[in-house]
Amino acid sequence: MGDKSMTKQAKLDAIKQQIIDDNITPELAAHATQLVFGEGSVDSDIVFIGEAPGKKEDLKGVPFIGAAGKFLNEMLESIGLSRQDVYITNIVKYRPPNNRDPLPDEKTAFLPYLESQLEVIQPKLVVTLGRHSLNCFLPDLQIGQVHGQPQEFKGRMYLPLFHPAAALYNGGMRQTLLDDFALIPSIIKKIKLS
Repeated sequence: MGDKSMTKQAKLDAIKQQIIDDNITPELAAHATQLVFGEGSVDSDIVFIGEAPGKKEDLKGVPFIGAAGKFLNEMLESIGLSRQDVYITNIVKYRPPNNRDPLPDEKTAFLPYLESQLEVIQPKLVVTLGRHSLNCFLPDLQIGQVHGQPQEFKGRMYLPLFHPAAALYNGGMRQTLLDDFALIPSIIKKIKLS
């Protein structure tokens, strides 16, 4: 761990503390076991962003560790990466009660902290998982139309993907996700060359 990584980690820890200090979404916080901030390499080229933690994530404090997380791990392996190589987080950092969708004002409340996370990590590619995540950054796009197609916005490159959970109930979606995922290495290569 060089000093640079350490400062990044320290900055991320400070953002995490800030969410608690600022009392973001107190109703969600009251129902949740803990804040699920993010996990992985702070020096990663790729950040994956889901919508909100579920039950398992809430208990462990780690994003994407349920069934959808297992599929995410498989997809990472399919392109020669592991969870340790990337950074994984959610827009909303507390589990919504009964796994309901995050409300618009809950997403809005967390967005500045998510932006701060991205500013610290400085990924080359932000992979949005599911429509909630996509529409936080690119509100006008439909996931069904743009999945697997890199989108540049305000100097940052996004890759919209379907949520891994969608593939658990739909075999065809599973293959679509694997196909879209397979594009990631070439997208990263292009960004590095540009």
